[in-house]
Amino acid sequence: MIELPVVEYTEPIDRRPEWLKVRAPGGDAYAHLKTMMRAKALHTVCEEARCPNIAECWGAGTATFMIGGDTCTRSCGFCAVKTGRPLPLDWDEPRRVAEAVHHMRLVHCVITSVNRDELPDGGARLWAETIRAVRQLNPTTTVEVLIPDFKGKLDAVQIVLDAQPDILGHNTETVPRLYRRVRPQGKFQWTLDVLRYAKEQGFRTKSGMMLGLGETKDEVLAVMEELRAVGCDILTLGQYLQPTKNHLPVERFVHPDEFAEYRERGIAMGFLHLESGPLVRSSYHAERHVPNRPG
Repeated sequence: MIELPVVEYTEPIDRRPEWLKVRAPGGDAYAHLKTMMRAKALHTVCEEARCPNIAECWGAGTATFMIGGDTCTRSCGFCAVKTGRPLPLDWDEPRRVAEAVHHMRLVHCVITSVNRDELPDGGARLWAETIRAVRQLNPTTTVEVLIPDFKGKLDAVQIVLDAQPDILGHNTETVPRLYRRVRPQGKFQWTLDVLRYAKEQGFRTKSGMMLGLGETKDEVLAVMEELRAVGCDILTLGQYLQPTKNHLPVERFVHPDEFAEYRERGIAMGFLHLESGPLVRSSYHAERHVPNRPG
């Protein structure tokens, strides 16, 4: 096997390689969707997490909704979503999400959330209500959820599964060695438990990792093997980008050829879909991952 060079960057973080440069969001479709989101008091992970694909996705009329408010109870070192004491859950939010999906005419809807560790069920009932509301108003729309780990509480996971999402996703985000720095309130075992539990009940499962936080190639491959061992069907691998100077720095920019190698190795491991590239995020090509959907 040809070993790819490890490219280290000591320049300021905004000096990104050419393959990571994207256009600023704009266009009529983007402006329309942004106005609609604000009018319905909705949050999207596209904005909150400063996704580099927001122009492409919103310009095409797609978005990933973030429920449970805009304040997270955890303090992950990579995430641009603000941390603090959240407001009470908004039980009208499921209706507004369903209406937004309807107005956007989405064929596939992705829903994620902040962590709500202060709640006994971690917000699982709001998840279930949102899935059902989307389905009721949009019966032909498939629903993918990217859930928290619920601190390993499988009864909370069951509440979400009872609403019958088409895909159950939960991201490991990084390798176990880096959890204390990257996901200090999370546990890798919780990730595996959530994905295993959903798979044992017949759901299509999905996870994702950010690269460039200090992990080694062997660690990435080992996590991929562990995810396959619990039946994970779909994996996304993308480049970590530092959202602000107060977040974890990028240790290195991973070359596109290395991402291509991970994809080849992952398909050989048995993943049904593996999206791997510098700008890949959890919802990238999400509509292609639904069972029995063309493309």
